[in-house]
Formats: sequence, structure tokens, C-alpha cells
Amino acid sequence: MRVLVVGGGGREHALAWTIAASPLVERLYCAPGNPGIAAEAECVPVAAEDVEGLAALAHRERMDLVVVGPEAPLAAGLADRLRQQDIPVFGPDRAAARLESSKAFMKDLARRAGIPTAGFAVFDDADAAIAHVRVQGAPVVVKADGLAAGKGVTVAVTVEEAEAAVRAAMIGRAFGEAGATVVVEDCLAGEEVSAFALSDGERVLMLETAQDYKRVGEGDSGPNTGGMGSHSPAPPVTPELAARIEQEIFLPAVRQMAADGAPYRGVLFAGLMIEAGEPKLLEFNVRFGDPETQALMLRLRSDLLPALLAAAEGDLSHVDLRWSDEASVCVVMANGGYPGGGGASGGARCCQSRPTAQRPVFTIRSREISGRQTTLATVARVRARVPLNTNRIEAGGRSWTSGSRSSPAPRGKLCGSLEAQNPSGTRPRCRQTDTKPLGGMVR
Repeated sequence: MRVLVVGGGGREHALAWTIAASPLVERLYCAPGNPGIAAEAECVPVAAEDVEGLAALAHRERMDLVVVGPEAPLAAGLADRLRQQDIPVFGPDRAAARLESSKAFMKDLARRAGIPTAGFAVFDDADAAIAHVRVQGAPVVVKADGLAAGKGVTVAVTVEEAEAAVRAAMIGRAFGEAGATVVVEDCLAGEEVSAFALSDGERVLMLETAQDYKRVGEGDSGPNTGGMGSHSPAPPVTPELAARIEQEIFLPAVRQMAADGAPYRGVLFAGLMIEAGEPKLLEFNVRFGDPETQALMLRLRSDLLPALLAAAEGDLSHVDLRWSDEASVCVVMANGGYPGGGGASGGARCCQSRPTAQRPVFTIRSREISGRQTTLATVARVRARVPLNTNRIEAGGRSWTSGSRSSPAPRGKLCGSLEAQNPSGTRPRCRQTDTKPLGGMVR
């Protein structure tokens, strides 16, 4: 098969790393990719948001499947354009992508489908939103309606903080047009988890779960980011709870989308709050999570490619996936100014050992300069280090227990440049065909 992965971050690197191991792959492309992904796929300089450019590339290279990583091209209609050309694509069309591109749409669908979620109100007028916040009280959650790169959500512990979030989004346009409308939600208590399911428009296939760490600072402090780390599985999700999540969250959403004339094909990512064993929906995303994907892919024991193709073609009825029972942890290294984009210049190495099949390094954003893979000082998130382990990761001089959410993932500070240590001939492979445990303690 000739396969194109769309995107150029750590999630796409993890997907390319996994897909490249499939015996079905004849040629693997990534657009635009990055120097780390170039070890797995042929990178093509076409932007992920360039719908027409990607459609032309897929047609010219006779792609058998296009796997879309980020949400922006899906919201822009890339899947629609590819399906017009009869090119199989893993990812929802523009109408179905509204599950992520509009939080107001998602909340309304959850209400109509009977999916448990927080109480909410939608506003396109800042004064009305502020008046509601004053009546509602705090804590309360303020969300920009549109796509805001994972940074459009404020969990306000005071009314003043909520009002400031409304003003920033609606008047200050901190998130552009994405903040022209806001959703104000009740604040849910509990433990947050990430759940994933493949959908063919009718059926769903649950994947493994994960938990990620959004806040930039130690002790879950500071502003939200695109993700500072993750681990899989999510300890709160028992097999019984996973079955409920499938029946009460994923299936009602897929069935409602089909009833609305927008069948959902791709991966559906549910952010959930678990309290006293009861799951409630926080949000839907229409793509794999980042950095959850990095942790998930290391635990996958099956060939992912046939499952992606089956979802794209509308028939998951004969697909099953196997997973390692061991845990995996993804640690993201970022410069000191993240998520604001600041930070001093200078240099630091990310890795003290070479990447392996059990400890891959996925590049989030980087450039190749003078033959070396380098991340510039203006780039915030840099690398995700993903070990597979049974219990604990020793990193940055401290330990992190993957079965606990009590402390955030270890956070390294990286300034200026970062040199890759993945010499030619050391391409990791993650596919296993037996049930032998994949390694032990990683230190």
C-alpha cells in the first residue's frame, strides 16, 4: 500500500513509526513531516492545511490511504476533497469534524444523544456571558467555541477569572474567530482520562486509554498547553468502565451523527471526567491525541494499518486489536517560555541514550540545519520521550509513577537547539506478533 500521513508533529511521528512497521506498506509519505519522521517516511513539503495541495499529492502518488493527523485540515474539508477523488481517507468529513471545530455543536449533540456531560450555556455576546458567569458563580469553565490548538479552555476558580477569560476570548480575540462564541460550563470534579475509539460510521472499536498532563508547571500549575506528557493505560478505567464508555459515550455519538446525515469515519477521542466510577464527557476531538498517541502506539501489538483502512472503508466488523499489558509513559521536553513562546537561547541535549523500540523519541517540531536535526529557540514543544515500563520512569532526577495522577509528568527545560541521536540504521520497530511482555523497568 502507498500511504500518506498528514501532519508534522509528535503524533504524526508516532503514527508514521507504527504504520511503517506494517508489512502492507509499499511506500510511506508524510506531509509536511519533520526530520525525525524522515527516518520512517518520505517527507513532502506540503502544508497540513493545504487541502488542494494534499489532494493533488494523493492523486499524483496514487495513495491507497490518507491518514490525517491534525484537526485543522479535517475542519477545512480535506476528507471531503479526498473522497471526491475516491481516495480512502482515515478522518471525518467537514460536517462530522464539527464535533471538535465547534464546542457548541458538540455540546448540543451530546444533549440530543443523551450523553452525560456538564451543564452548559452558549453565548455570542460578551456581556450576556459575563452576566451568566456572575449568576452561575465559580468554579466554572469557559471555552472558546472554535479550534484554539488546545489552549482555548479556562478552568476559572473565581468569577473574576471567568470574566477575564470571556473578555480575552470575545473582546480581546485571544483565539481569533475561534473565540467569537464561548461555551460556559459547569465545572466537573473527578479524574480526567482520554478514551479513543475507531469508527466506521456505524460501529466503534475501543482502543486503549491514556491520561495526559496539560498544565505547564509542576504540581499541575500554570497555563494549559498542548500537552506536557502522558501515560497509558488510565488506571481509573476498568474493563467494566470501558464497556460503559463505549455504550454511553461513543456509540450514542456515532449513531446521532449518522442520524444527522454526517456519518463519522475516523478516530473519536473523548476527554472524560470520572467521578465515583461515573463517566461524563468533557469534549470530543476528531483525531488522535497528542501526546497520548505516543504512549498508545508503543502498547499496540497489532498491525494498525488494516484497522485504519477498515474504518476509512466503512467496515470494522472483522477488526480486532491487541495491546501490551504493560504501561507506557511519554515525557515532553519544552523550553522555559512554553506555552508563551519565549525562553533563552543556547543548547541542550534531549537524550542521553539512543532511541530503541522500547524507548523511541518522537520529534514534535524541528528543522534540519547543516545535516543535524535541530530545534530553534522559538519552538516551544520539542521532543517526546516514550519508554515502555511496568511501573516507574526515572527521568530528570525524579521518579514518576504511571499509575498516579498526583504529580505531573517530568518536565525538562530546553533552550535553543536540540540534537537528535538517531544514527542511520537504528530505525525502531514496535510490532510484535507474540504475547511476550515488552521489557521491564526503564531507568
